[in-house]
Amino acid sequence: MEALYRIVTPDFLWSFHDGLATSKALTGAAAIEEHLAGQKALFSAQRFHEVAYHHAGEMSFMTFRVSETVRATGEQREQRGIERYTFRDGMLATKDVYRKPITP
Repeated sequence: MEALYRIVTPDFLWSFHDGLATSKALTGAAAIEEHLAGQKALFSAQRFHEVAYHHAGEMSFMTFRVSETVRATGEQREQRGIERYTFRDGMLATKDVYRKPITP
């Protein structure tokens, strides 16, 4: 967490939508640590695939596919997502995460 906070603005905002029902606005190291711990507790496996970065001036995007296994049930989930990053004064200002289930 210390390394993250060396590259983000003091008012860094991480917005997260899990593609199902959960939407969060994470501000501050404690909220981010809690979110990451929650993800680790929820999933026994989480792997990102097809990661690609797209840069456009003061904004960058990452597109991806993620495979997850729910720890409690063994349910396997596949989602596509995009993360939008903005920058200010050479530092990361926002991270917006949007995901949706991949349907067969």
